[in-house]
Amino acid sequence: MISALWTPTDADVAEARVTEFARFVEQRHDVELPDYEALWRWSTIELESFWRAVWDFFEIRAVSDPTTVLESRTMPGAQWFPGTELNYVDQVIGHARPDRAAIVHAREDGSTRIVTWDDMIDQAGALAGTLADNGVRRGDRVVGYLPNIPEAVIAFLATASLGAVWSACGQDYSASAARDRLGQLEPTALITASGYQYGGQFRDKSGDVAALVDALPTVRVVVTIGEPTGSARSWSDATAESRELTPAAVPFDHPLWVVFSSGTTGLPKGIVHGHGGVVLEHLKSVALQSDLGPEDVFFWYTSPSWMMWNFQIAGLLTGATIVCADGNPAFPMPDALWDIAGRLGVTYLGTSPGYVLACIKAGTHPGADHDLSALRAVGITGSAMPASSSIWLSENIGAHVPVFSISGGTDVVSAFAGGVRTAPVWAGELSVPFLGVALDAYDEDGEPVRGTVGELVVTEPMPSMPLYFWNDADGSRYRAAYFDTYPGIWRHGDWITLTDRGSVVVHGRSDSTLNRNGIRMGSADIYQAVESLDEVTEALVLGIELPDGQYWMPLFVVVPDGLTDELHARIESVIRTQASPRHVPDDIVATPAIPHTRTGKKLEIPLKRLFQGAAAAGTLDASAVDDPAALAWFVDRATEFQRVQRAR
Repeated sequence: MISALWTPTDADVAEARVTEFARFVEQRHDVELPDYEALWRWSTIELESFWRAVWDFFEIRAVSDPTTVLESRTMPGAQWFPGTELNYVDQVIGHARPDRAAIVHAREDGSTRIVTWDDMIDQAGALAGTLADNGVRRGDRVVGYLPNIPEAVIAFLATASLGAVWSACGQDYSASAARDRLGQLEPTALITASGYQYGGQFRDKSGDVAALVDALPTVRVVVTIGEPTGSARSWSDATAESRELTPAAVPFDHPLWVVFSSGTTGLPKGIVHGHGGVVLEHLKSVALQSDLGPEDVFFWYTSPSWMMWNFQIAGLLTGATIVCADGNPAFPMPDALWDIAGRLGVTYLGTSPGYVLACIKAGTHPGADHDLSALRAVGITGSAMPASSSIWLSENIGAHVPVFSISGGTDVVSAFAGGVRTAPVWAGELSVPFLGVALDAYDEDGEPVRGTVGELVVTEPMPSMPLYFWNDADGSRYRAAYFDTYPGIWRHGDWITLTDRGSVVVHGRSDSTLNRNGIRMGSADIYQAVESLDEVTEALVLGIELPDGQYWMPLFVVVPDGLTDELHARIESVIRTQASPRHVPDDIVATPAIPHTRTGKKLEIPLKRLFQGAAAAGTLDASAVDDPAALAWFVDRATEFQRVQRAR
């Protein structure tokens, strides 16, 4: 039997907020919930009782007490808490504390800037007043072109307090890439900054800001943060007048924000979420699953372009302090995030498998080199994390610190599965489905499967499922994205295995599945094996169906010291040993770099389409890619591959 990498102590279980919640439910509903699995099953069967219990347990502030939880369970189109009015910002204000920081800005140079709860609320009130004075009304869109700094959070709070709709992207995006996203919304106001610090340099974005303003003809007011030197940031004089932050009550399903898909294969999809659904889902995920409360310091390295930025703000819903960092996570040293965690007493640190792997290959020792005594948990998301990385973290930050991998998406701006303080952690696995998530794995016929690979599905609605897609009046794009495969069932597009332990193993995207002779395989299993080799910086595998019925599965590897015959053999061997013989690729090709989306996901699907003959212009948007030179290399190779195919 596989041993757990981390097992909760009796104290962990007794002190966890999810345990307190379970006792609350037991008393209210006269049920016995002896462990997390029992609570999860109850939460998915008694869906309305569960979400009403979440509402009452966290004492959600609303205009009136809800009378109905779920009017319709149909997906898509479930109607949650009809007739209820509230505001996300009200829930934040309810946790304001004069004795602690609300936001800490961690800069690359090691300095920090503290924003108190009073300062945050006062600045949000002043900005909300400025926006209102300039004609911003309920339902209008306010957009941000900003780095991950406290003012981005404040701008969101100011916007949401008015009942206006927030959307943002980071300043690593070009003006045209930002326009492709934010321009769809026809925004009334733009909040921006003069630039940002990254890798020891100030990146002046004034030119891109000017270009973006010109590209957004509906914008009536622009508020700019910062000075050209990048040495300090403050609101412009336009927000100098003090104004009380008074959140406007809006319907439960009133739009809160629009988050965007990566946009690598077409115009990014605008995904709309509502005030009430986000409040409930994020309180559950941050407080019950992540065990965060008012004494915690929550730091997830992220960007306003990524849904984890929205997720981190949820720390404020519990009274926690959140940390913003807009610099390079590996500057001035590879373990810069661990340094921030140690200096600021971070209790929950979130990062990506890629960053952990980089720390491993750089030979860092986080636990030995930094004071991580305050750290209670590490969160991981962005892609599947290899078991070897989980083991390395346990050995290098302390076996007493659980590593909670989570998997979800921008679609629900949360996770479907992850960890919890009361359940064990197994290397390479997600410990549990999240509460209220009716998670299952289906085969091609729509039948549940266990112990083997299946499609990740959700069989009951969640409050944070999208209200709709922007500019999708008839809902056709929304339905096609999630509900065409299994009508009435959410199909997310991931391959997973549900184990007999109740844990979840994520194998990668099902729409980029490797399929050899009818055997479906996940790319993550190959990455975990190959990227464990010191000589391999990163890898990308593609499964390409050819017109003549053949199947070609190349593996591209980044190998700074070159791909020797000996390394080639070891790559094949580690894949054969750690995955299976059928996972061994047809070819192994050295590449200078692997292109990703700007949120760090490998471009498996669009690159596969290139090799199948799709034109680059219609397949990929280079502005949505982190390394255009790496993309160009693959475009050239795909073009040559197609030329050879035609010559045969």
